[in-house]
Amino acid sequence: MHLARPFVLPLLMAALLGGCAQAKPAPITPVTSVDLPRFMGRWYVIGIIPTRLERDSHNPVETYRLDSKGRVCTWYRYRPGGFQAPVKLLASTGLVQPGTGNAEWKVRFFGLFKAQYLIGWLAPDYSQVMVVRDARDYLWYMARTPSVPEADYQAMLQRAAALGYDTTRIERVPQRWPETGQDKDTFHGECR
Repeated sequence: MHLARPFVLPLLMAALLGGCAQAKPAPITPVTSVDLPRFMGRWYVIGIIPTRLERDSHNPVETYRLDSKGRVCTWYRYRPGGFQAPVKLLASTGLVQPGTGNAEWKVRFFGLFKAQYLIGWLAPDYSQVMVVRDARDYLWYMARTPSVPEADYQAMLQRAAALGYDTTRIERVPQRWPETGQDKDTFHGECR
């Protein structure tokens, strides 16, 4: 009887932890098709579940450009901590995944990390977009203008909830335009 005791605690822990395991969320179905040249250009970030680098961003703008190899050069321009903070840039490269209608990309950061990038919703006129991930850990709601009507913002929250997101994590992003320092909005050359 005493020999069985050492095995009781590990078995009990395994049973408890097994009950705590969460099922992986179902994959998000992205939009069926994206016209990449039409999608390129400047997008103002309106709502976000931020990455660590994007927390407390002011005037964030995501700019996309196709390079000669068909990659999507991406620049995330923002002011960390306030409207008067110096502009910072984050560069990444989007690799469009074949057979996805251009709606799924693998985005490479710092030449090391790749992350999923799904176009979960796109307005028919390409004026607004929701970029999401199957993990539901990050979200970017962007528009071609620095503000959107309140009804559009609320509709985005409903779409995010329907995709399985916890909408209490979505933050409205401070945008105030025009601003100074716009010279950093022009990007040239191949993706990094």
